[in-house]
Amino acid sequence: MFEQVFKNIDDHFRKDAGCSNELDYVEQSSWILFLKYLDDLENTRTMTAELNGTVYTPIIADEYRWTTWAVPKNEDGAIDEHRLQTGNDLIDFVRSRLFPYLKGFKQDGVAFDTIQYKIGEIFGELQCKLGSGYTLRDILNEVDALHFQTSEEKHEMTHLYESRIHRMGNAGRNGGEYYTPRPLIRTMVKVVAPEIGKTVYDGACGSAGFLCEAFKYMETKAKTIEERQTLQDSTFFGKEKKSLAYIIGIMNMILHGVEAPNLQHTNTLAENLADVRESDKFDFILANPPFGGKERAEVQQNFSIKTGETAYLFLEHFVKHLRAGGRAGIIIKNTFLSNDDTASRALRRKLLTECNLHAVLDLPGGVFTGAGVKTVVLFFEKGVPTEKVWFYQLNLERNLGKTNPLTEDDLAEFVRLYPMQAESENSWSVNVGDLNQETFDLTVK
Repeated sequence: MFEQVFKNIDDHFRKDAGCSNELDYVEQSSWILFLKYLDDLENTRTMTAELNGTVYTPIIADEYRWTTWAVPKNEDGAIDEHRLQTGNDLIDFVRSRLFPYLKGFKQDGVAFDTIQYKIGEIFGELQCKLGSGYTLRDILNEVDALHFQTSEEKHEMTHLYESRIHRMGNAGRNGGEYYTPRPLIRTMVKVVAPEIGKTVYDGACGSAGFLCEAFKYMETKAKTIEERQTLQDSTFFGKEKKSLAYIIGIMNMILHGVEAPNLQHTNTLAENLADVRESDKFDFILANPPFGGKERAEVQQNFSIKTGETAYLFLEHFVKHLRAGGRAGIIIKNTFLSNDDTASRALRRKLLTECNLHAVLDLPGGVFTGAGVKTVVLFFEKGVPTEKVWFYQLNLERNLGKTNPLTEDDLAEFVRLYPMQAESENSWSVNVGDLNQETFDLTVK
């Protein structure tokens, strides 16, 4: 049923002059889904309070609740045709009253880990791009049929939403930066193996794929109510610079079951590493930072290694933010291993001396659809220098692409050999003492 609803919603978007591509469809459907989710959440909290003999005070004022403006209902639950807005009236209400009201939730003193902050942040960044109030009316009616109250419903919605993000990743306009292939993420999560009671961080979280998959992995290991609450409140942390990615990341985590995701909308690299305290550090870091970007000189001043390459700055950020004994899995362009410029040499030295870079997964081209770059995954632990690096080269008998994507089966041998760091046709080890001690060249050979 949900799949048909999502198809219908996309059909309505295609007919609207204000939305032109998959990125617009995902962005605009995200704020509508978010408001429906909020209404379901408030209803659930109200019913729970009644059962417990307490009173729940809703976050959203009555006139801005879904059941008041979006799809108004009578007391018997039927749609109230007399209060149903459409056309220009509906668009005007959303743009001039609803969005400004919701934007107002982000005020001084509101903590970023509250749902109120998320509401204010999202609607402070968004615009209603739909050109027709009649199209919006059709979409609201479709979304009203969706529910977020059971785990089965959330599971199906998660699957459908992820497929939209995937399509968006193939849609051009840098869409690929929002989508890291899920088989690769799941493999990295398995290898890094985050533990309940510890923190997980992604400072370039995009659509929050790493945090969502880490949540799924850890949720299966949660045995008590306290452990499940720990996963909700104090385990997952992310930062994202771009508005659309931030909104999608929030929605993706909510659909996966995290009620008020600890995501911050900020430029991660604007933080000065000299100011990082122990309390700012994390136990596990999983990330695919953007590569190919360039940062301005004032941002570079926040780092000890001066470079404009975004991915290099993120790698230094992650090394700094990992606690002693903490583990990380970071995707980076394979040229990082061999580039001979000053920054590359310094960053490799830093990584090898401050961390145990115990494994490098060398990926074939085509893993990232349309990106046209070869990448590696660096697996390291903070606190002890590297003595030996285990390399695994993923050699496949087919070319990867849109119609032939990477699968978890492709990575099964890597996962099997990783604990022993065993040698095979595709894997070998290199002693750091045998490297060139000036360049620390780590080229995959």
